[in-house]
Amino acid sequence: MKVVMFYEIAPDGMSKAQANIAGHRARLSDFHARGVLLMAGPFANPAEGAMGVFTSRATAEEFIQGDPFVINGVVAKWSLREWNEVLA
Repeated sequence: MKVVMFYEIAPDGMSKAQANIAGHRARLSDFHARGVLLMAGPFANPAEGAMGVFTSRATAEEFIQGDPFVINGVVAKWSLREWNEVLA
């Protein structure tokens, strides 16, 4: 089972994103290199949010707790959903 993370962007989040993108991308790269973040990215319209697919709830929560986008108000709300991947 995988865990899908959904981010909702704060009303003023896009204006804060540029100042936090380097730290956010470094965190993405770290978790991906560890093999616990399988894929991530914004929706076609970044103001609509983003999602990521993790190997476990624990690693998704670890990512969120230290993500500069969450810490610095780019993200207004996040949620996690367990997902049964069929084509693995």
